[in-house]
Amino acid sequence: MMKLKNLLLIVLISSATAFLSVWSYNNWFGHETSSIQDGGKLPVNYAGFFDNNRVPGAVDFTAASVAATPAVVHIKTKTKARQVTNPNNLPRRRSPFSDLFGDDMFDEFFNGPSTRVIPEQRASGSGVFVSDDGYIVTNNHVIDGADEINITLSNKRSYKATLVGADPSSDLAVLKVEGKNFPYLVYGNSDEVKLGQWVLAVGYPLTLDVTVTAGIISAKARSIGINRRQSNSPIESFLQTDAAVNPGNSGGALINTDGHLIGINSAIASPTGSYAGYSYAIPVNIVKKIVNDLVKFGTVQRAFLGIEYSAEGISEEQKKEYGIRDTEGVFVSDAPAGGSASAAGIKKGDFVTKVNGVRVTSGPEMVEQVTRYKPGDKITVTFLRNGKEMTANLTLKNRAGNTNLVKTETVLEKLGAELAELDKKTAAAYDVPGGVVIKKINEGGLLSRTKIQEGYAITSVNGVLIKNIDDLRVALERFKGSTVKLEGVYPGYESSYGYQLNLSE
Repeated sequence: MMKLKNLLLIVLISSATAFLSVWSYNNWFGHETSSIQDGGKLPVNYAGFFDNNRVPGAVDFTAASVAATPAVVHIKTKTKARQVTNPNNLPRRRSPFSDLFGDDMFDEFFNGPSTRVIPEQRASGSGVFVSDDGYIVTNNHVIDGADEINITLSNKRSYKATLVGADPSSDLAVLKVEGKNFPYLVYGNSDEVKLGQWVLAVGYPLTLDVTVTAGIISAKARSIGINRRQSNSPIESFLQTDAAVNPGNSGGALINTDGHLIGINSAIASPTGSYAGYSYAIPVNIVKKIVNDLVKFGTVQRAFLGIEYSAEGISEEQKKEYGIRDTEGVFVSDAPAGGSASAAGIKKGDFVTKVNGVRVTSGPEMVEQVTRYKPGDKITVTFLRNGKEMTANLTLKNRAGNTNLVKTETVLEKLGAELAELDKKTAAAYDVPGGVVIKKINEGGLLSRTKIQEGYAITSVNGVLIKNIDDLRVALERFKGSTVKLEGVYPGYESSYGYQLNLSE
């Protein structure tokens, strides 16, 4: 009986202790916890999230996939074999036996072969029909330097394609195939793309047949510096997605679930060269402008705002110098005289916040907006000065500082020179198979911006042997948009000379 009483007493004490513990927690700590979030109130970022217009249920990708795959093509390129001189690009060492036996006998032994043949190269990528009469948009890096371009549709029909024009700065190119009634993708609006939105990547990865992958938009207006590999004035404002994209997808379509084209897949972020989580597409609103320019003018009509800014944003030192509090916008680190911005009254220290009414919070966003216009277009720019919002009306200019449209020129024409082929006697004297002599350099051409003198004979471009003017044209077209190294001689002088030539200017 005593044991039962003791047991009941223990149970009673334990129950009382548990009750007091729960009561104490609710009274002392419960109020602190509930004050962090009010269960009856939603934060501003959830505004409209639970509205009745949100349709529940799984997203269906089938209709968009069926519509897009016939309009996305497989691009196959071929670059012919070519001969290069001094393939290691090293200075030639003098043979110690040259005084006894001449320069040629032991030259190859001490320096290795002076020339070698780079074999034929083949590559592939993707492209997108954007019209029913055969215009195709792809990446510049897919077709850059190609001697032959062929495309294959998802139904296995093949066509030979010609290059209409290319723009290394944006990494876009336009091809044309002969025919009509081709399937094509309808342009969407990349401005309406939202974070978290479902998207599909369509292309020909890893030489597979047409492939569709799904992901979401994970970021907008991304700049990753990849276009600097082919241009000194890169344009980047990528849509970032996690749709699987691999080598071969370049130039393919990024579409929304309505089947509209919203971007051209261009790059991946990867430590291995294959898909590792993120891919990048050129927004279709940029694509439309570049394609239209290339088709209509053969070259891009690029406008410039005329300001300098830092890709990293404003520094703490600049904030102190200009008395700036944290704010969104693009800090103007300089507005050079003669530019559109300077003429409109924008100056160093201002913050650009809108371009033609569209809010911009970063350099890539601002560049994306300006890219849509051509020289001579009039726009408004909203900016902050000392915390006060101001608006300027300005006329966009081209790189030369005027509003003229740029004429289509071949790379040879852009050199700005009178050229002639090296005569056989002079070529034999310098032991070269041929070359191109610069007879006269005209003011304003690319050669006038170098230290090259008239009379110089070009014998190679980036190691590719130049025997005649046609060789020079092909080589310059292959490397257009980049900086090349010219090698050559001045007849009458013993040494060879090398010069850097920027073909992207």
